[in-house]
Amino acid sequence: MKHSRLIIVVVSVVLMLAVAIAVGSMNRAPDALAGNMSAGSTPAASMGEVTGAQQIVIQRQISEEGQKCISCHTKESPGIVLDWKESRHAHAGVSCIDCHQKPQDSPMAYQCEGLKGTDTYISVLVPPSTCEKCHPNEVDQFNHSGHYRAYKQILPKKGLHALMWVHEGRNSEEFGDAARETGCMQCHGTEITLGPDHRPTPDNYPTSGIGSVYPDGSVGNCTVCHTRHRFSIAEARDPNACSTCHLGPDHPDIEIYLDSKHGQIYQSHKDEWRWDSAPDAWEPGDYRAPTCATCHMSGIGELSTTHNVSERLYWNLWAKRSEVRNSPDPMSPLTGNGEEGRKKMKQVCTSCHSKTLVDNYFQQVDKAVQLYNTEYFDPADKMLKDLKEKGLLKENPWADEFQKIYYHLWHHTGRRARQGAAMGGPDWAHWHGFFELQQMLYELEEIYKERIETGVVK
Repeated sequence: MKHSRLIIVVVSVVLMLAVAIAVGSMNRAPDALAGNMSAGSTPAASMGEVTGAQQIVIQRQISEEGQKCISCHTKESPGIVLDWKESRHAHAGVSCIDCHQKPQDSPMAYQCEGLKGTDTYISVLVPPSTCEKCHPNEVDQFNHSGHYRAYKQILPKKGLHALMWVHEGRNSEEFGDAARETGCMQCHGTEITLGPDHRPTPDNYPTSGIGSVYPDGSVGNCTVCHTRHRFSIAEARDPNACSTCHLGPDHPDIEIYLDSKHGQIYQSHKDEWRWDSAPDAWEPGDYRAPTCATCHMSGIGELSTTHNVSERLYWNLWAKRSEVRNSPDPMSPLTGNGEEGRKKMKQVCTSCHSKTLVDNYFQQVDKAVQLYNTEYFDPADKMLKDLKEKGLLKENPWADEFQKIYYHLWHHTGRRARQGAAMGGPDWAHWHGFFELQQMLYELEEIYKERIETGVVK
């Protein structure tokens, strides 16, 4: 009996100690978010309560200025703080001021009300030159990719400017820029301009465009894929990160992907996948089928992670006529090394598929691209040049039936045929692709024949 009572007492003491340790660990949770602190170190001053589903006090080794920003924005814009709280930046002690602070002489520098009377200046703009301080490889890779020229390539295209301002904007002095502001620049980007108060002007900000040019000259927009202020790698790996821009009648990449077998597996099993593996450790097993990021960017097998989305490409599939990539210039439509790109993409594919399947698949893709080039685009382009030489085209291309069909042939239908073939979307390759291409070519031939025979543009 004595032994039994002794055992009961010992067990009770152990349980009480276990509960005490657990409670103590819970009370130290905010410190744990900041990482391990050295022995004898003192936590930074409290940065205030974060409102939301759970009231907690964040304590981190963050500068006094950074703590003030967090304390103020906890009240003014709690959503931002709650997102930041869950980010890797927060866990590493990187706060608002580390990204938003600017030297006083920067064209972007101004002071919010909370900074008046201090020597601290900030900007709402965080250009890639700021991200580059901690992520130099990622920014350098981006600067060699097709995404880099997303806005810059628009500048010399007079026809595109006319489309936005004259035709879509109807030459309206007051509203004519709306099509560009709400459409084109939200994917391609723009040159961000500043007002007298050093803040960005509403005609060029906000923009989610990936090729935006900032007042300091740096190009890009990291938050397109890693949205503010959590900057989640899991979010960037999801196909929805790409779908804002890569969709629609001219390049329905997300639609093609979701209709492919890869996309069907993603939609069925994505909730079972592990999305937050380290950048070079996201491998088959974490997922059952690739996403956009897996094929074009992720580290897989012997391939390292890259932010150069042109690195693994062979053809240019969005141009009027597809050619093999062969240029180191990011401003070239053929940026990349096609032969090396094909090898790297095959490495991605063979991590899940046999070599025979992969080799045969790309032969099918190449045949579809060459069919489009030689039997559709080349004849259509020859007719267009012939009519232009003979003065049988209207000055306004959007009021000319031949020029409208020609544009849709390469910019919409031709892209769908080529990209559908490349990404495993058979309906896009056929019914939305080559089936419509043959109809367009017949229409172009009829219009061409009539104009050549009559010498008249109806």
